[in-house]
Amino acid sequence: MKQVALVIAVAFSLMTLPARCEESFPKEQIAAGAELYADNCSPCHGARMLDPSAAFNLRKFPPDQHDRFVNSVTRGKNQMPPWGDFFKPEQLEALWAYVMAGER
Repeated sequence: MKQVALVIAVAFSLMTLPARCEESFPKEQIAAGAELYADNCSPCHGARMLDPSAAFNLRKFPPDQHDRFVNSVTRGKNQMPPWGDFFKPEQLEALWAYVMAGER
């Protein structure tokens, strides 16, 4: 049930914001995403999104596929386990900001 609420909240926020690929992210949000990434995502996707081993290379994630990113994180995809409601919506957005604007 919490996943449904999370998906609805994210969908609503998307309707009220400009397209993500055209958006610049605040440095604080990117930094928060970098910290979340280092703690939770780097073991599989590589430190600073480098050398992702067998995981998807997030540096190649399409900037116009925010929903795909959120769904992949919350529901899992292929070998990636679902994180469900582990991340709050603002944390998911920080991860997205980091992946889109971070270590490039």
